This record gives sequence, structure tokens and C-alpha cells, in this order.
Amino acid sequence: MRCLLIPVLTLIPVLALSDGMPASEDATVGKAVYSQTCVACHGVNGKGTIPGVTDFTGKDSPLRKSDAKLVNNISEGFQSPGSFMAMPAKGGNPTLTEADVRAVLAFLRAEFGT
Repeated sequence: MRCLLIPVLTLIPVLALSDGMPASEDATVGKAVYSQTCVACHGVNGKGTIPGVTDFTGKDSPLRKSDAKLVNNISEGFQSPGSFMAMPAKGGNPTLTEADVRAVLAFLRAEFGT
């Protein structure tokens, strides 16, 4: 019994730190959220459909930033320096949860790189 208990107990902190959802599942959820909330401005191809909207595919893609910075930008809203466009908090969808925001980020990284 002790032989089984030690490996199980060592896994508890690891499981507690994870959100319980593999990145591929996050990206799948994120794609659905992106389609509902983000695609109108950022487009299916991530290049932006409105002048001044962030292009996720270019060399200056914001996806080069850290997860923490991007989660904050999505959650709180963001205006790129020199751009007349500003993204509203949560893309204008106040029902988005932090899990939704992280899932969108997982999708963006999987779909458009970095």
C-alpha cells in the first residue's frame, strides 16, 4: 500500500498546478471562443479585418509577448502604440472567463505561431 501511496501523493501538487485541460483541448475551446468573440475584428486568418487591428501573423505579432502580458491585454483591453484602434476588455464580451481568455491564447499560439 505504501508503494502506491507515495507516487500518488507526489502527483497531487502537479495536478493542482495544472488547469486539468491539455493544451490541445484549450486550443479547441479557444477556437470556438475566437470564432464567437474575436473573428469580427481579427479575421479568420488572424491578419485583422479593420485597419489598425492587430495582425497575429506578422513579424511584429503580439504573440511574441509572454502569456501573462497577453492574458492581461485580452482581459483588460489594449491599444497598440500608434494605432487609433483599441481592443475593448475581453474583446467586448463581458461573459468571457479567465479560462476562456487562456483558451483563446492557446488557440492563437497554435494557429498563428509562437
